[in-house]
Amino acid sequence: MTRPGDRLPSVLRFATELFAWVATPWALARHSVVLAVVSVLVLIGLPTVFGTPGDKKQVLVAVPGAVTVLLVVLQLVAAVVSSWWAWPAPVAVGVSVLAAATVVTELPRWRWLTRG
Repeated sequence: MTRPGDRLPSVLRFATELFAWVATPWALARHSVVLAVVSVLVLIGLPTVFGTPGDKKQVLVAVPGAVTVLLVVLQLVAAVVSSWWAWPAPVAVGVSVLAAATVVTELPRWRWLTRG
């Protein structure tokens, strides 16, 4: 089974990741600057280090596709939850809609990653 085309899912996924990278430390900074910094390291570092062969061109540490799916879900949850904590409701609603659209467009890739 070949990897599904993913231009739109990639764009939506990256946009949601950007919101996670900004909203999560923003939401955590009022409680702990250390937690805010750690959140950025986790949200950016884990997907950079761990990847599924065939899904990325270069993989530092190979993991099964289910791990890649869980890392994407972590980003989506972080974006949604943190945006509700950090920003006004209209912005959080927009981030939530973006995350929902990302899930819908990611489903073929997630099925491919978890096949077999």
